[in-house]
Amino acid sequence: MLTICMAAAHWLQFRYLSLSLLCLLATTLQVTSVLATTDVSSAPLPVTTPTKLPKCDRTFVSRGGANNGTFHAPELLNPNNHSRQCLYTFLAAPGQRVLVEFRTFDLRGKPPDGAAVGELPACMHEYMDIYSEMASLEAGELVNSAFGGRYCGPIPPRRRVSLHRAVALAFFTDHTYTPPTLFAGTYRFINASEYEVGTPVPNTLCSFVIEASKRKTGLLLSPTYPGLYPKDTTCNYQFVGQPGQRIRLEFRDFDLFFGGPHCPFDWVRVYDGPDNSSAAVGTYCGQQRNLVLYSSDERLLVTFFTLPRSANTQNRGFKGIFEFSESFVKLDFISKHDAEHIRGSECDQKILSKKESTGFVYHPNYPFPYIQKVVCRYFIYGMQDSQNLERVRLEFQNFSIPKGENPKPDSCPDGYLKVYLRGQEATDSYDKHDAELCGEGSAGPPAFPPPLLSDGPRLVMVFSSGELQGRGFKAKYTFETEYRVPGTAAPGGECAFTYRSEAKKRGEFNSPRYPSNYPSRTNCTYTLVATPNEQVTVVFDHFKVKADTWNATAGLYGGATCIEDWVEAWWTGREGSRVPLGRWCGPATPGPLQSPRGALGLLIALHTDYDSVASGFKARYVFEPAKSIFGDCGGNVSGSAWGVVSSPRYPLPYEAPSRGAASRVCNWFITARPGKRLLINFDQFAVEGHLTERGCPAAVLRLWYESPGPPLELCGEKAPADRWQYLSSSNSIRLSFIIADKSVGAAGWRAIWTEVTVGPPGGSGVSGSGGGEECPAVCGGACLPPRAACSGLQHCAGQPTTQPSYCSSSAAEASSNLVWWVAGAAAGGVVALAACWRRRRPRGPPPPPRPPPHTLAARLAAPTDTV
Repeated sequence: MLTICMAAAHWLQFRYLSLSLLCLLATTLQVTSVLATTDVSSAPLPVTTPTKLPKCDRTFVSRGGANNGTFHAPELLNPNNHSRQCLYTFLAAPGQRVLVEFRTFDLRGKPPDGAAVGELPACMHEYMDIYSEMASLEAGELVNSAFGGRYCGPIPPRRRVSLHRAVALAFFTDHTYTPPTLFAGTYRFINASEYEVGTPVPNTLCSFVIEASKRKTGLLLSPTYPGLYPKDTTCNYQFVGQPGQRIRLEFRDFDLFFGGPHCPFDWVRVYDGPDNSSAAVGTYCGQQRNLVLYSSDERLLVTFFTLPRSANTQNRGFKGIFEFSESFVKLDFISKHDAEHIRGSECDQKILSKKESTGFVYHPNYPFPYIQKVVCRYFIYGMQDSQNLERVRLEFQNFSIPKGENPKPDSCPDGYLKVYLRGQEATDSYDKHDAELCGEGSAGPPAFPPPLLSDGPRLVMVFSSGELQGRGFKAKYTFETEYRVPGTAAPGGECAFTYRSEAKKRGEFNSPRYPSNYPSRTNCTYTLVATPNEQVTVVFDHFKVKADTWNATAGLYGGATCIEDWVEAWWTGREGSRVPLGRWCGPATPGPLQSPRGALGLLIALHTDYDSVASGFKARYVFEPAKSIFGDCGGNVSGSAWGVVSSPRYPLPYEAPSRGAASRVCNWFITARPGKRLLINFDQFAVEGHLTERGCPAAVLRLWYESPGPPLELCGEKAPADRWQYLSSSNSIRLSFIIADKSVGAAGWRAIWTEVTVGPPGGSGVSGSGGGEECPAVCGGACLPPRAACSGLQHCAGQPTTQPSYCSSSAAEASSNLVWWVAGAAAGGVVALAACWRRRRPRGPPPPPRPPPHTLAARLAAPTDTV
């Protein structure tokens, strides 16, 4: 019967595994009948001669007590390649289990993992099947027991521990000869009581209730540890302590199948309470080291779950120890304050910011002296998201951690408080602390321990109490906004930074959190203060400020377009006055800024609204000795009806500043007669930059032509057909051309300025100066001087420069009167020169314009043909 069954099993192999089990059942029934009538010793019967008969089974039965032995492959002669199956059965006594372990294993065949597509099925001609979850050797139990896997090849199966009392090994071969060295191993009958952790839960396989009243410490094992754990299993271990106790669970060995970080297959889950509705401490799988868990009170639940599958996994489960105790740290020093106990730890706590909030941290057992040999961690985290970035300030109010007798300098031989300021806990780099504190604190100065400030939003402390007992510590933590801006920060924690010439001659500053996006709902100021004989220059190297409605045209931007986020700048006076320089947003980088001679410095401000954000800006500053009021070139112009100003070296390209200088600046002050105004027309303009696409970061021409009001910034290249013409609102204008050190040069610019007359508001046309003078030419609503058309200059944009006929007759008349003019000049002598000097004496520069009530009012009210 056995031979027929084994032949049928060989023919069907994997498709009909149940038939093989029936064969194994038939053989087992034979063994059972023998066991019922025969007293079998605890050691196997020796095999001294080759087995020629079909019977090659072996049975190992325990008589009780600790006993062990060995087993090995049978020696089989099989010249006709008949299918042979040998059953090795291990049966433990009541209260025992069987542990089987292979020492050598070299079955002929390929293991299942080695089978490739297109190859014959693996483990065809020689293999071993393992059954370790049989409840008994009775009929029906063997068929219903879980299949423990099929093995061949050189890799031995992992050790097995029976789930109940029996383990069966079914060896199959059809080779002509089987040597005894094919496989060998040992078996041992072990005490089953160590798997009974507590009181068994009725009608369950491996669930227990562990009560502190019965045992305060003990061993926690997975059902078949250290053998492969069973599949399709759920075990619950419910710990019930006395009031005031806590439970400590330490896994000394932990080896479960790892299916991913979320443990979707086999896992151990720990609940901080009596059942699975309690808060979970964590879910664990894979291999865990140093896994130590604590309950928050006297109750804890551990659940072990495995999937109902027969995957080729060989993991041994877990081994741990548990302890109920009243001596573990009481958590009231955490719960009474604005902190949260980290579940699973003895005394770790987490403190999260509530937006610039403050609070206190204490040693365990506060306000009493701390307990020895305790390690607690404090995780103090500020806000860090797209809108917030905080850092943590820690200030100690009392401190006492004894060093012991004769300690080494700067060492903490016993207890200590280690502080981490750079987020080392994120990579478990607890050996790289920033401060190690112990000893007796002092009120100072200097105070000990000194105040500590995190580098970013995270500050972590690790307190180890050591062998000696001390009074502990109390510290105040403060979450303050971290802007990541270099400079002297405001003491109140607001986004305000100061840069003084006395402290540093050159440096950088940036928007909050640069190069990351700046936060919304923020106002930041940057104050640059020069000494009385210095000027400060600011150059922007990066600029991107959110402006969804950005649609600026040539020079027309500022308050009209920057209505979301923006950057503004002012000159600052020593008496507290401010002169606006402009408002910028979008991609329009501000041009280089320089404070004028005699000013205090510059003030730059960033405003952000509640909506979207951008990367912001990065700028650098340089304090340099003050130049003249005209800068490196420029001048004071007055007493003429018209004139020309141009960039340095024009018509040659302008040059970058000399080596080491931050900028080159040229200032022109043009003043007309009282009651007159000035019309300025740029007939040529080419300055590196682009007003709407990238701004004027390398060079800029600022034009003050409205009073009051900020200047107009100009850069880029003017097309020949473009009309860049501006009419002043008073009798003076100012031009300031600033070239930064990163300039590469361009063709430059030329502008024609003209003294013009504009009629009174509401009048009918241009009437000159009110004296009835005729107006030979009108430009942009203004009357040009009578002789302007004879100058050969383009006073009015878009008009030809040809001279009218009266210019020639006037020239002849002027020539005939030349002698009389010379005589009259000589007769006037010193009196004429003095009068001329009084009339044509250069005037001083106009006072800086005041902040305008409406920035673009005058510009938008200009005539239609004037920009």
